Amino acid sequence: MTKKQRALAAVDALKALYPKAVCSLTAQNPLQLLIATRLSAQCTDARVNLVTPALFARFPTLDSLADADPEEVGDYIRSCGLYKTKARDIVAMCRMLREEYDGRIPDTVEELTKLPGVGRKTANLICGDVYGKPAVVADTHCIRISGRLGLTDSKDPYKVEMQLKKLLPPEESNNFCHRLVHFGRDVCSARAPTCGTCPLAAFCPSAAD
Repeated sequence: MTKKQRALAAVDALKALYPKAVCSLTAQNPLQLLIATRLSAQCTDARVNLVTPALFARFPTLDSLADADPEEVGDYIRSCGLYKTKARDIVAMCRMLREEYDGRIPDTVEELTKLPGVGRKTANLICGDVYGKPAVVADTHCIRISGRLGLTDSKDPYKVEMQLKKLLPPEESNNFCHRLVHFGRDVCSARAPTCGTCPLAAFCPSAAD
């Protein structure tokens, strides 16, 4: 089985396992999704989802965040880790969106990564979920599982993104990454993957180890 064939088999298997490919971060609009994704760095999505309701209730608009004191923002996101840096990034990001993008979230990776604190992972998620563009979100689950499947040979997020782009159908790439998050939590965990009951075991090189 070639890498391309294995990738397509994984797409089909995960689609059957998780018919609804949804982002595990809770957000009501593109700005909230952008901020929640920034908060998810070195933090679980579950923790972010516990923190953001109070944050967005206190700062419901782009202007309110752009005008916010980073220390106050930090108080709301303290449990997310690296909260001081994240708070500064969020306020600076919102100011830049207001001043340079007329309050609109950019729709390309190149423009999104100009925003403070926004890397390719966040940019790809916004491009995929908000604008419906083909995107590969190379988070920890994606990197780990695509490596175990033999689809990639690196732990570098950019290299994984580029390698998967060559293998995945563009229209499936974004949902594939969302499904990997759920699959990584339910089946293919970092410490104890359940290969014996894995629906991908038949074509996963790591299952035979």
